[in-house]
Amino acid sequence: MNRNVNVITDSDGKQLVLINDIRFKGKRKEDWKEVETYLKEYVGKSYKIEKNFEKIFISSDFPDEYANSENRIALKGAVAKAKANASQGIPELIQIATNGKYSANVKKKHDKSAKYGWYRYEVRFALPVYDDRSEKVERYNIYSASMLVRHAHDGRKYLYDFLGIKKETSSPLKS
Repeated sequence: MNRNVNVITDSDGKQLVLINDIRFKGKRKEDWKEVETYLKEYVGKSYKIEKNFEKIFISSDFPDEYANSENRIALKGAVAKAKANASQGIPELIQIATNGKYSANVKKKHDKSAKYGWYRYEVRFALPVYDDRSEKVERYNIYSASMLVRHAHDGRKYLYDFLGIKKETSSPLKS
């Protein structure tokens, strides 16, 4: 897995994941099968949230949920492209997750997979914007999202999806 990803701190002291390459570049539409295949490389691994040392596991259902959820299907344009490319920074996004908030499970279909409820964490990432002529990085657009984690019947916490991806309206990072 070849990745060009860094964790940086912005001028406000907040961490964000800087994804330096655009791997999924479809002009019209992202190839979500390709994204799903890429995400399968993370299955079976675990990563720790830096702030609370919580271990988050990647299960075999994560790639399908990330690439094919109702939430993802509703995404269009730049936000869909942002989610596709955010997949390159999964370990670092888990690492920088903050402000975990618990909510009980309410859907019967998740009685086993999220027996002990759900956690939402805040994450941020940046993606490069290239100059069309020179193909050099012009700036980075910053996005925020909610990282959704399920607390399963086995007591482990599993990454489930990234929701509510929004481009921040603040000044983009200069390259």
